[in-house]
Formats: sequence, C-alpha cells, structure tokens
Amino acid sequence: MIGTGNVGRTLARGFDEAGHDVRVGGREPDRPELVSWSAETGIEVIPLGDVVAGSDAVVLATAWDGTEEALAAAAGPDGSALDGMVVIDVTNPLGFTDRLQLVVGHDDSGGEQVQRWAPTARVVKAFNTVGFELMIRPDLPDGPATMFIAGDDEGAKAVVAGLAGDLGWSTHDCGDLRGARLTEPLAMIWIEHAIRSGERGHAFRLLTP
Repeated sequence: MIGTGNVGRTLARGFDEAGHDVRVGGREPDRPELVSWSAETGIEVIPLGDVVAGSDAVVLATAWDGTEEALAAAAGPDGSALDGMVVIDVTNPLGFTDRLQLVVGHDDSGGEQVQRWAPTARVVKAFNTVGFELMIRPDLPDGPATMFIAGDDEGAKAVVAGLAGDLGWSTHDCGDLRGARLTEPLAMIWIEHAIRSGERGHAFRLLTP
C-alpha cells in the first residue's frame, strides 16, 4: 500500500481482514498517528522505498500532487521495483482553481499518467469512484455496488477483480486504461453529490437486464 491517508488505511485494513498480507508505505512511517494505527491493526507501516519488495500487487492511494514522487520513491533508486508489478491506481487527478475539479481529463487521464510515470508496471484503475467509507463491503439497501476497473493488461485486471471481490464488490470492466477517462469524471459525480448533500454513504451500481 502506497499512501497512509484514509483511503490507504481503509483498503489496508480491508485486505488484511480478507486474509492478505499487507504493509503500508509512507513518507513518515514513524509519525505518532501511524504508529498508533499500526499497533491497533497489526499492519506494518514502513518507508516508501521498502514497501514494494516481495509484493504481488501495489495499491497507489496518494493525493494527486504527491503521486509522482511517491511512485518514484517506491520504485527504488533504479526504478526497477515496479517492473511487471500490478499497480492498482486509486487516485483521482484533483486540483483547485475556483472549485475542486479534475486537472487531467477528456483526452487523457490520471490513470494513463500513472502508467507513464511507472512504464514497466501493469496499472489498473480501480476504487476511485467511491469514498473510503464504503470501500469495504458496500452493501446498500438497493443492492451491492459496482466497482469500475480499467487497464491494458488482462491478467492484472483479473487480479484486481479478485481483490475487489474480496472486499465485497462486483466489478465492471471498462476496457483498456483509457477507461480511466470515464471513471475519473464519474468520481467527480460522486464528489459533487457528497458536497451538495453533505453525505458520503453513496456508491454507483451498474444495472443490467
């Protein structure tokens, strides 16, 4: 897990509860808040440069403005730590002007930018269309929610679909990584509703015949 915020810690706890071996990488692993969280959950928090070694998959859960730097730190001095690695990109390329908005979009996406920053990784966009409160077991009154995924590597998408299933999600394959051009604006719909309603307990569900 790359990222120690609400999203990173929530997913780390969910995957740990699902039986996966999880460790979290952060810039300041000795921060008291993280030390306490680690003691409470039993999940190790370590420096970013050490988190990828020996992993089967990496979850990228950083604020957008720190994503490139965090990826570089996790990739190691020669950049090879992410070679062939499944990287689950949970980020959204958000920034502020007069309001919160996407700073990458329409003919590009944050997911595609992550792939350019980590060209030898197998990047899959996922978990970016819902708030951290519902990332684990999103059972709502109207039925289970849908996780939208996109990536260029079919094997990597299969891994991510399995991991999403471990957290209680059904998945919908949005095709290659250009599908992030669709899911990142979908995240903005989630965000706008949260801002307008003051509530964060909503998620998307794909209904099919």
